[in-house]
Amino acid sequence: MDFTVVGAGAIGGTVGAHLVRAGHDVLFVDTVAEHVEAIRRDGLAIEGRAPFTARARAVTAGALAGALGGRRLDAVLLAVKAMHTAAALEPLVPLLGPDSFVVSLQNGLNEKVIAARVGAARTVGAFVNFGADYQSPGRILYGGGGALYLGELDGQITPRLEQLGGILRAAFLENTTLTANIWGYLWGKLGYGSMLFATAVVDETIADVLADAASRPLLANLAGEVVRVADAEGVRSEGFDGYDPDAMRFTQPRNWAAIHQSLDRLAAFNRASLKQKSGVWRDLAVRHRRTEVDDQIGVIVRAAEEHGCPVPLNRRLVEIVHDLEEGRRSMSAANLDDLRRLNEQAYAESGRGRPSLAEQRPRIR
Repeated sequence: MDFTVVGAGAIGGTVGAHLVRAGHDVLFVDTVAEHVEAIRRDGLAIEGRAPFTARARAVTAGALAGALGGRRLDAVLLAVKAMHTAAALEPLVPLLGPDSFVVSLQNGLNEKVIAARVGAARTVGAFVNFGADYQSPGRILYGGGGALYLGELDGQITPRLEQLGGILRAAFLENTTLTANIWGYLWGKLGYGSMLFATAVVDETIADVLADAASRPLLANLAGEVVRVADAEGVRSEGFDGYDPDAMRFTQPRNWAAIHQSLDRLAAFNRASLKQKSGVWRDLAVRHRRTEVDDQIGVIVRAAEEHGCPVPLNRRLVEIVHDLEEGRRSMSAANLDDLRRLNEQAYAESGRGRPSLAEQRPRIR
């Protein structure tokens, strides 16, 4: 199986470099010419606890056809930002053969976009939850392992899925898992992702916000809104790395013991990573560029509207992130306070099971 990695940033670069190190044929494709040139000249450096450099071919999207020399694409690992999915597919479509397929190593529900353009039979879903950051041209920080699930859109366990899973287990994450419910993992990631977006509106680590007692009712209800929409979609949300969608689901009474247990596990998982702040925070605070909020949280809000599900917290979260993107807000604790106040108004019952007020602000002020 030959691999073409489209988007050689944090996720695509990390996965692709590990495939190169394991001896697989990998071609990197990226829109950033400086990144492509650095990979060609010096290789792709993976930094972190076990650093290495992968020597591989790299081209810009416009040079892809020439680099293939008339061959058809085999396995495409698509790892561009969600909002760039449609544009990234266009140069690929004429190069696909009858057995080619595209794997979405992305956040959101981009499998729907890919399937609409190249066909469901050529689309493989993937759920990714490991920490990595683009540092500079030719340099990626790999923060540490996490979850990687692969699934066909129709739930079948096919020979190509088994082959791909075996390759990634051997070359990258040994716990790579095949699933018949990839949509459940993607919706699970949206629930966790909603909490991650909330952690990114303040200049704090992911783990510190997850561990902050005053923020926990808000975080639980952000995720609870996502589970509510997934349920309306007929999707059974799946858990991973400490995230428990069943605990976050709105029930009467609410299971705060299970919620705190899930958030404790998530905080511990994130504290163990070299990547202490999310890619969303990095987009806002370091790279000063648009985030994926419309393609992740916005997707939730739009689906909620279709089903008549109230999602006031996620709707407000989109607005706050937009304000940060456009410079109408600064990154401060006031952003999280804004969400907390709305949470108290929208979900008065969230006070159940919370620590006393004196205990509620150990970190985030």
